[in-house]
Amino acid sequence: MGDFNLALVIVAIVVCVIVFISSIYLLVNYQHPDDANQAYFPKFVVVFGLSIAMISILMLPADVANRHACRHAIYNGACNLTLPMKELWLAVYIVDAILVFFVIPFAMFFYEGDQDKSLGKRIKSSLLWVVSTAVVCALVLGILYGVIGKVDFNVRHLASGTTSFPTSWQFSNNQPCIGNTARQCSAFTASVASEKTWTMRTTFPEYVVALATIVGSVLFTIFGGVGIASLPLGLITAFIRRPKAVITRSQYIKEATELGKKARELKKAADGLRQEEKDGAKGRKWRKNVKAVEKELLQLEEDVNLLEEAYPQGEKAETAWAFTVLGYLAKFILGIIGLIVSIAWVAHIIIYLLVDPPLSPFLNEVFIKLDDVWGLLGTAAFAFFCFYLLLAVIAGAMMLGLKLVFITIHPMKWGATLMNSFLFNVGLILLCSISVIQFCATAFGYYAQATAAQEIFGHTLQSLRGIKYLYKYNVFQIGFVILAGLTFLYYITFGWRRKKPSARFQLSS
Repeated sequence: MGDFNLALVIVAIVVCVIVFISSIYLLVNYQHPDDANQAYFPKFVVVFGLSIAMISILMLPADVANRHACRHAIYNGACNLTLPMKELWLAVYIVDAILVFFVIPFAMFFYEGDQDKSLGKRIKSSLLWVVSTAVVCALVLGILYGVIGKVDFNVRHLASGTTSFPTSWQFSNNQPCIGNTARQCSAFTASVASEKTWTMRTTFPEYVVALATIVGSVLFTIFGGVGIASLPLGLITAFIRRPKAVITRSQYIKEATELGKKARELKKAADGLRQEEKDGAKGRKWRKNVKAVEKELLQLEEDVNLLEEAYPQGEKAETAWAFTVLGYLAKFILGIIGLIVSIAWVAHIIIYLLVDPPLSPFLNEVFIKLDDVWGLLGTAAFAFFCFYLLLAVIAGAMMLGLKLVFITIHPMKWGATLMNSFLFNVGLILLCSISVIQFCATAFGYYAQATAAQEIFGHTLQSLRGIKYLYKYNVFQIGFVILAGLTFLYYITFGWRRKKPSARFQLSS
């Protein structure tokens, strides 16, 4: 089988099994008790979606390892690759798009549907929303593909005369071509006028992946740019604002009384909003109030957790306080490590992507040297940096969700995450995972060269008509760096301050 690598196939199968088990573990431990033994279809979508997201992130390192099987070949097509990566990429991302735009919205509509309605009516209502979305998406995709679904490659036309076959081969810097006279080859001496545009129609699956990548890139630029700074700095500021000592019992009673009063106000507000929903008064004002209640509820839960940390109770109160101290110390250490990784990411983007020509391969060269130390060490580091970007996207979405009114809050909490929040975050991860892979394939183009991912996300995507200019002028990379800088300044200016108690929510009737 040529360069068939049995070890790579075994590793790929084992990783897929581990990813599936990890997805089930996350579901079981994060799900809310109210969802136990029910909502099986949303749970299946969550497990399947998480598995696809994690596998897609790990496919780029696998693509690099797959290409390494042919590193001794004279040209890329001179050996048989272990895995058909291009077909796998397209299959995974078509499934990704179907999940994001159709399956997950259906599952969310079905889960959030009126529980008083029958099962058939809930399915019918959900299908109406999804079918309407599918028709609109199909029309838009069909029109765009028919009108501008082409790629424009810049090529250079070269022509040369013939010469006699030499009896000996003598090449040097002064004579790189065949012949007795010192001269440059046609590729070096061709005029600018020889450049032409070669236009061809891309395949429909590649076009779907490209458009999904654009949508994901916008979200990735916003959430990732904010998250690359807020992820480590949030952990460090949590350590700075930690409770320094256990509070007295009288302080605990005072704070608990205030929190109880706030909880009663929130319950009253929620009951009023539920009644408005039943009466059909779901206007802009109602949605604004729902958003306000969600924010206040999250703030209340955070205040309760902080109070429990500051005044541990029970027979093992001292042990609980010791674990609290160790937890904040772990956050500080992880924050420092994350800050180093974030700085390395931003520096790499500036050095390798924004400066033309690049000042240095930077992280590309680091991965190559790690591969020289041990075969999979560079690939493992490469996978870590890609996963870190995805974590940054999630952190950025959480931060902006608490700050901006138009972003719905869907927090992930251990043992207290409802299925609609699970589905929302899985959709966000799936949508942004395409852009994370494209971003990594571009940022680490020197290390991941000649891979199937670079062929799809590099040559095709960056030459696609109507889209290529976003990549030609590094719009997403520039936006990413600017938002990272602004978030860093925000944390330096305000992040170290202790949060003030939030104002009580008053239901405006």
